[in-house]
Amino acid sequence: MKGPLFYSKILLFGEYGIIKDSKGLSIPYNFFKGALKVSETPGQEAIQSNKNLKNFATYLEEIQDKGIVKFDFEKLHSDINSGMYFDSSIPQGYGVGSSGALVAAIYDKYAANKITVLENLTRDKLLKLKEIFGLMESFFHGKSSGLDPLNSYLSLPILIHSKDDIEPAGIPSQSVENKKGAVFLLDSGIVGETAPMVSIFMENMKKEGFRSMLKNQFVKYTDACVDDFLKGDVKSLFFNIKELSHVVLDNFKPMIPKQFHTLWKHGIETNDYYLKLCGSGGGGYILGFTQDFDKAQASLKDYKLEVVYNF
Repeated sequence: MKGPLFYSKILLFGEYGIIKDSKGLSIPYNFFKGALKVSETPGQEAIQSNKNLKNFATYLEEIQDKGIVKFDFEKLHSDINSGMYFDSSIPQGYGVGSSGALVAAIYDKYAANKITVLENLTRDKLLKLKEIFGLMESFFHGKSSGLDPLNSYLSLPILIHSKDDIEPAGIPSQSVENKKGAVFLLDSGIVGETAPMVSIFMENMKKEGFRSMLKNQFVKYTDACVDDFLKGDVKSLFFNIKELSHVVLDNFKPMIPKQFHTLWKHGIETNDYYLKLCGSGGGGYILGFTQDFDKAQASLKDYKLEVVYNF
Protein backbone atom coordinates (compact mmCIF):
# COMPACT_ATOMS: atom_id res chain seq x y z
CA MET A 1 0.00 0.00 0.00
CA LYS A 2 1.21 3.47 -0.85
CA GLY A 3 -0.96 6.58 -0.74
CA PRO A 4 -0.75 9.68 -2.96
CA LEU A 5 2.09 12.15 -2.40
CA PHE A 6 1.67 15.32 -0.37
CA TYR A 7 4.21 18.09 -0.65
CA SER A 8 5.86 20.49 1.75
CA LYS A 9 5.00 24.18 1.66
CA ILE A 10 6.70 27.51 2.08
CA LEU A 11 4.96 30.50 3.57
CA LEU A 12 6.72 33.19 1.55
CA PHE A 13 5.10 36.00 3.51
CA GLY A 14 2.83 36.23 6.52
CA GLU A 15 4.49 34.28 9.36
CA TYR A 16 3.12 35.64 12.67
CA GLY A 17 1.36 38.44 10.75
CA ILE A 18 -1.48 36.15 9.65
CA ILE A 19 -2.31 35.62 13.33
CA LYS A 20 -3.10 39.37 13.30
CA ASP A 21 -4.78 39.46 9.87
CA SER A 22 -1.88 40.47 7.66
CA LYS A 23 -1.84 39.13 4.13
CA GLY A 24 0.06 35.95 3.45
CA LEU A 25 1.26 33.93 0.49
CA SER A 26 1.98 30.24 0.73
CA ILE A 27 3.36 28.08 -2.09
CA PRO A 28 3.80 24.29 -2.44
CA TYR A 29 7.45 23.17 -2.43
CA ASN A 30 7.79 19.88 -4.33
CA PHE A 31 11.36 19.21 -3.23
CA PHE A 32 10.05 17.47 -0.08
CA LYS A 33 7.10 15.08 0.06
CA GLY A 34 5.39 12.40 2.09
CA ALA A 35 2.94 9.49 1.64
CA LEU A 36 1.14 6.95 3.82
CA LYS A 37 2.67 3.47 3.46
CA VAL A 38 2.66 -0.02 4.90
CA SER A 39 5.90 -1.97 4.89
CA GLU A 40 6.62 -5.68 5.48
CA THR A 41 9.94 -4.76 7.10
CA PRO A 42 9.49 -1.43 8.90
CA GLY A 43 12.60 0.40 10.14
CA GLN A 44 12.92 2.38 13.35
CA GLU A 45 11.50 5.57 11.81
CA ALA A 46 8.47 3.74 10.42
CA ILE A 47 7.78 2.16 13.83
CA GLN A 48 7.99 5.58 15.53
CA SER A 49 5.74 7.14 12.87
CA ASN A 50 3.21 4.33 13.35
CA LYS A 51 3.15 5.07 17.13
CA ASN A 52 2.58 8.76 16.39
CA LEU A 53 -0.29 7.86 14.06
CA LYS A 54 -1.90 5.81 16.85
CA ASN A 55 -1.84 8.88 19.13
CA PHE A 56 -3.07 11.09 16.31
CA ALA A 57 -6.01 8.72 15.65
CA THR A 58 -6.98 8.89 19.34
CA TYR A 59 -6.93 12.69 19.12
CA LEU A 60 -9.07 12.62 15.94
CA GLU A 61 -11.68 10.52 17.79
CA GLU A 62 -11.80 13.19 20.49
CA ILE A 63 -12.37 16.05 18.05
CA GLN A 64 -14.99 14.18 16.05
CA ASP A 65 -17.51 15.20 18.75
CA LYS A 66 -17.16 18.80 17.55
CA GLY A 67 -19.09 17.77 14.46
CA ILE A 68 -16.78 19.53 12.00
CA VAL A 69 -15.36 16.41 10.37
CA LYS A 70 -16.03 12.65 10.43
CA PHE A 71 -13.52 9.88 9.75
CA ASP A 72 -13.70 6.20 8.87
CA PHE A 73 -12.08 5.05 12.11
CA GLU A 74 -12.56 1.36 11.39
CA LYS A 75 -10.38 1.66 8.30
CA LEU A 76 -7.91 4.03 9.98
CA HIS A 77 -7.36 1.75 13.01
CA SER A 78 -7.14 -1.33 10.81
CA ASP A 79 -4.42 0.32 8.65
CA ILE A 80 -2.51 1.56 11.71
CA ASN A 81 -2.65 -1.96 13.21
CA SER A 82 -1.23 -3.27 9.92
CA GLY A 83 1.78 -1.00 10.51
CA MET A 84 0.86 2.04 8.42
CA TYR A 85 3.27 4.98 8.76
CA PHE A 86 3.96 8.32 7.07
CA ASP A 87 7.00 8.00 4.85
CA SER A 88 8.30 11.53 4.45
CA SER A 89 11.36 13.39 3.24
CA ILE A 90 10.01 16.61 4.80
CA PRO A 91 12.34 17.67 7.63
CA GLN A 92 10.53 18.16 10.96
CA GLY A 93 10.93 21.48 12.78
CA TYR A 94 12.14 23.24 9.63
CA GLY A 95 9.14 25.44 8.86
CA VAL A 96 8.22 23.64 5.64
CA GLY A 97 5.07 21.88 6.80
CA SER A 98 5.93 18.32 7.83
CA SER A 99 2.81 17.94 9.99
CA GLY A 100 0.73 19.72 7.32
CA ALA A 101 1.48 17.05 4.73
CA LEU A 102 0.58 14.27 7.19
CA VAL A 103 -2.72 15.96 8.10
CA ALA A 104 -3.56 16.35 4.38
CA ALA A 105 -2.77 12.67 3.74
CA ILE A 106 -4.97 11.44 6.63
CA TYR A 107 -7.87 13.71 5.63
CA ASP A 108 -7.59 12.61 1.99
CA LYS A 109 -7.71 8.91 2.84
CA TYR A 110 -10.06 8.70 5.82
CA ALA A 111 -12.40 11.71 5.95
CA ALA A 112 -16.05 11.01 5.22
CA ASN A 113 -17.77 13.43 2.78
CA LYS A 114 -14.44 15.08 2.08
CA ILE A 115 -14.12 18.24 0.02
CA THR A 116 -12.02 17.26 -3.00
CA VAL A 117 -9.55 19.23 -5.06
CA LEU A 118 -11.60 18.49 -8.17
CA GLU A 119 -14.71 20.39 -7.13
CA ASN A 120 -15.35 24.06 -7.61
CA LEU A 121 -13.44 25.41 -4.62
CA THR A 122 -15.63 28.22 -3.35
CA ARG A 123 -14.41 30.52 -0.60
CA ASP A 124 -16.73 28.72 1.85
CA LYS A 125 -15.25 25.33 0.96
CA LEU A 126 -11.70 26.66 1.38
CA LEU A 127 -12.54 28.14 4.77
CA LYS A 128 -14.23 24.89 5.82
CA LEU A 129 -11.11 22.92 4.83
CA LYS A 130 -8.90 25.43 6.66
CA GLU A 131 -11.04 25.05 9.80
CA ILE A 132 -10.91 21.22 9.64
CA PHE A 133 -7.15 21.23 9.03
CA GLY A 134 -6.57 23.77 11.81
CA LEU A 135 -8.38 21.51 14.26
CA MET A 136 -6.51 18.40 13.05
CA GLU A 137 -3.07 20.04 13.07
CA SER A 138 -3.56 21.47 16.56
CA PHE A 139 -2.53 18.00 17.74
CA PHE A 140 1.03 18.83 16.67
CA HIS A 141 1.38 22.53 17.49
CA GLY A 142 -1.16 23.41 20.15
CA LYS A 143 -2.72 25.96 17.77
CA SER A 144 -2.79 25.89 13.99
CA SER A 145 -4.19 28.14 11.28
CA GLY A 146 -4.74 25.08 9.05
CA LEU A 147 -2.88 26.73 6.17
CA ASP A 148 0.00 24.25 5.89
CA PRO A 149 -2.26 21.20 5.40
CA LEU A 150 -4.48 23.25 3.07
CA ASN A 151 -1.50 24.08 0.90
CA SER A 152 -0.31 20.50 0.91
CA TYR A 153 -3.79 19.14 0.17
CA LEU A 154 -4.52 21.47 -2.74
CA SER A 155 -0.93 21.75 -4.04
CA LEU A 156 -1.75 25.32 -5.11
CA PRO A 157 -0.34 28.70 -4.07
CA ILE A 158 -2.74 30.25 -1.54
CA LEU A 159 -3.26 33.96 -1.03
CA ILE A 160 -4.40 34.91 2.45
CA HIS A 161 -6.24 38.25 2.59
CA SER A 162 -7.25 37.76 6.21
CA LYS A 163 -8.28 34.95 8.56
CA ASP A 164 -11.67 34.63 6.85
CA ASP A 165 -10.67 35.40 3.29
CA ILE A 166 -8.40 33.07 1.33
CA GLU A 167 -8.17 32.07 -2.32
CA PRO A 168 -5.99 30.03 -4.66
CA ALA A 169 -3.48 32.42 -6.23
CA GLY A 170 -1.70 32.61 -9.54
CA ILE A 171 1.94 33.53 -9.01
CA PRO A 172 4.08 35.04 -11.79
CA SER A 173 5.78 32.34 -13.84
CA GLN A 174 9.49 32.05 -13.12
CA SER A 175 11.82 33.82 -15.51
CA VAL A 176 13.96 31.47 -17.58
CA GLU A 177 16.39 33.84 -19.34
CA ASN A 178 17.41 36.09 -16.50
CA LYS A 179 17.78 33.77 -13.54
CA LYS A 180 19.79 36.13 -11.34
CA GLY A 181 17.15 36.85 -8.71
CA ALA A 182 16.00 34.08 -6.41
CA VAL A 183 14.10 33.09 -3.30
CA PHE A 184 16.15 30.49 -1.43
CA LEU A 185 16.19 28.43 1.74
CA LEU A 186 19.18 28.60 4.06
CA ASP A 187 19.62 25.58 6.32
CA SER A 188 20.28 26.77 9.88
CA GLY A 189 21.26 23.25 10.91
CA ILE A 190 19.06 23.60 14.01
CA VAL A 191 15.65 22.02 14.57
CA GLY A 192 13.05 24.64 15.50
CA GLU A 193 10.07 24.06 17.78
CA THR A 194 6.90 25.88 16.76
CA ALA A 195 5.03 25.93 20.10
CA PRO A 196 7.68 27.81 22.19
CA MET A 197 8.14 30.41 19.43
CA VAL A 198 4.39 31.02 19.18
CA SER A 199 4.16 31.42 22.96
CA ILE A 200 6.99 34.04 22.94
CA PHE A 201 5.03 35.87 20.24
CA MET A 202 1.75 35.68 22.20
CA GLU A 203 3.55 36.95 25.31
CA ASN A 204 4.96 39.90 23.32
CA MET A 205 1.47 40.65 21.99
CA LYS A 206 0.51 41.71 25.51
CA LYS A 207 2.84 44.72 25.15
CA GLU A 208 1.37 47.77 23.49
CA GLY A 209 4.66 48.75 21.79
CA PHE A 210 4.97 45.33 20.17
CA ARG A 211 1.35 45.38 18.97
CA SER A 212 1.84 48.80 17.46
CA MET A 213 5.08 47.72 15.69
CA LEU A 214 3.27 44.66 14.34
CA LYS A 215 0.44 46.70 12.88
CA ASN A 216 2.36 49.75 11.63
CA GLN A 217 5.52 48.06 10.37
CA PHE A 218 5.45 44.27 10.20
CA VAL A 219 1.97 43.89 8.69
CA LYS A 220 2.45 46.96 6.46
CA TYR A 221 5.62 45.58 4.83
CA THR A 222 4.28 42.01 4.70
CA ASP A 223 1.18 43.17 2.80
CA ALA A 224 3.31 45.26 0.43
CA CYS A 225 5.59 42.27 -0.26
CA VAL A 226 2.62 40.03 -1.10
CA ASP A 227 1.20 42.65 -3.50
CA ASP A 228 4.59 43.25 -5.16
CA PHE A 229 5.30 39.53 -5.53
CA LEU A 230 1.93 38.82 -7.16
CA LYS A 231 2.29 41.81 -9.50
CA GLY A 232 5.86 40.83 -10.38
CA ASP A 233 7.15 44.27 -9.28
CA VAL A 234 10.66 43.14 -8.34
CA LYS A 235 12.06 46.61 -7.63
CA SER A 236 9.36 47.51 -5.11
CA LEU A 237 9.44 43.96 -3.69
CA PHE A 238 13.11 44.23 -2.75
CA PHE A 239 12.62 47.65 -1.17
CA ASN A 240 9.84 46.20 1.03
CA ILE A 241 11.69 42.95 1.81
CA LYS A 242 14.68 44.94 3.06
CA GLU A 243 12.38 46.90 5.39
CA LEU A 244 10.67 43.69 6.53
CA SER A 245 14.03 41.98 7.18
CA HIS A 246 15.04 44.97 9.32
CA VAL A 247 11.79 44.94 11.33
CA VAL A 248 12.22 41.20 12.00
CA LEU A 249 15.84 41.62 13.14
CA ASP A 250 14.86 44.43 15.50
CA ASN A 251 11.72 42.88 16.96
CA PHE A 252 11.83 39.08 16.52
CA LYS A 253 15.33 38.34 17.85
CA PRO A 254 14.30 35.27 19.91
CA MET A 255 12.98 33.66 16.70
CA ILE A 256 16.35 34.10 14.94
CA PRO A 257 19.04 31.68 16.15
CA LYS A 258 21.78 33.78 17.83
CA GLN A 259 24.54 32.78 15.42
CA PHE A 260 22.52 34.22 12.51
CA HIS A 261 22.02 37.75 13.90
CA THR A 262 25.27 39.01 12.30
CA LEU A 263 24.57 37.23 9.02
CA TRP A 264 21.09 38.76 8.93
CA LYS A 265 22.51 42.27 9.50
CA HIS A 266 25.24 41.70 6.89
CA GLY A 267 22.60 41.04 4.22
CA ILE A 268 20.79 44.29 5.00
CA GLU A 269 24.03 46.30 5.02
CA THR A 270 25.49 44.88 1.79
CA ASN A 271 22.19 44.31 -0.10
CA ASP A 272 23.63 40.94 -1.23
CA TYR A 273 20.57 39.18 0.22
CA TYR A 274 17.75 39.76 2.71
CA LEU A 275 16.70 37.14 5.24
CA LYS A 276 13.32 36.52 6.81
CA LEU A 277 11.68 33.88 8.98
CA CYS A 278 10.44 30.70 7.34
CA GLY A 279 7.59 29.52 9.53
CA SER A 280 7.87 30.25 13.24
CA GLY A 281 11.68 30.49 13.35
CA GLY A 282 13.87 29.30 16.20
CA GLY A 283 15.80 27.12 13.75
CA GLY A 284 14.94 25.10 10.66
CA TYR A 285 15.14 27.00 7.41
CA ILE A 286 15.62 30.72 7.02
CA LEU A 287 14.13 32.25 3.88
CA GLY A 288 16.35 34.42 1.71
CA PHE A 289 15.68 36.83 -1.15
CA THR A 290 18.32 38.11 -3.52
CA GLN A 291 18.51 40.00 -6.80
CA ASP A 292 21.76 38.23 -7.62
CA PHE A 293 21.98 34.62 -6.48
CA ASP A 294 25.70 34.28 -7.36
CA LYS A 295 26.48 37.20 -5.08
CA ALA A 296 24.31 35.78 -2.28
CA GLN A 297 25.98 32.38 -2.68
CA ALA A 298 29.45 33.91 -2.43
CA SER A 299 28.39 35.87 0.66
CA LEU A 300 26.84 32.76 2.27
CA LYS A 301 29.43 30.26 1.08
CA ASP A 302 29.53 28.45 4.45
CA TYR A 303 25.84 27.56 4.23
CA LYS A 304 23.69 25.18 2.23
CA LEU A 305 21.23 27.08 0.02
CA GLU A 306 18.27 25.66 -1.94
CA VAL A 307 16.61 27.78 -4.63
CA VAL A 308 12.82 27.84 -4.32
CA TYR A 309 11.86 30.38 -6.97
CA ASN A 310 13.64 32.42 -9.64
CA PHE A 311 12.95 36.01 -10.63
